[in-house]
Amino acid sequence: MSAARKFPGGVYAITPDTADTGQLLAMVEAALAGGVAAVQYRDKSADVARRHEQASELVALCHRFGVPLIVNDDLRLADLCDADGVHLGRDDGSLAEARIILGKDKIVGASCYQSLDLARAAQEAGADYVAFGSFFPSPTKPDAPRASVELLRAAQGVIHVPLVAIGGITRDNGAALIDAGADSLAVLSAVFGAPDIRAAARDLNQLFATESES
Repeated sequence: MSAARKFPGGVYAITPDTADTGQLLAMVEAALAGGVAAVQYRDKSADVARRHEQASELVALCHRFGVPLIVNDDLRLADLCDADGVHLGRDDGSLAEARIILGKDKIVGASCYQSLDLARAAQEAGADYVAFGSFFPSPTKPDAPRASVELLRAAQGVIHVPLVAIGGITRDNGAALIDAGADSLAVLSAVFGAPDIRAAARDLNQLFATESES
């Protein structure tokens, strides 16, 4: 599968940390069956072997569904497991380096927090999407600074790559972000913390269907 540097709009599922690779794969497969558009492998552990195994297995699984697998923060891992791309935060290395190492056909995404200036810089450096957040209180990062809906509206006029919203997003609050210009909703707890992962992914997808009809 070629990502062709086209980051899809829709639900962007971010994986939870777990040492149980089988459980992780089952959870992600349920999310894929529910129609998520992209998956980000996020694991903050220091277990290099586990991270390589899980990322490699997830690449194969996501490709069965025709969905890109993006690796969070770790350019070397993204390269080693032939992921479809990497997502970089402010302190995770340069976008230019990521492009050189991964090549022109892979996806490079950037966290821009609450800053339109960071988004402009990321776009100029060749980012394929920019992510803003946290829009709501998040179980993953409860103390993260808040981004405003107005930031998404402002970004629409100057940013010409997909806009990703992240942070505490649910079925109940996501529609307002899509209405403000978000092309993608990045979620962790709203999908992987749900009792029925497939149904949760499907319900979030409906937000995009509803917006396209309005």
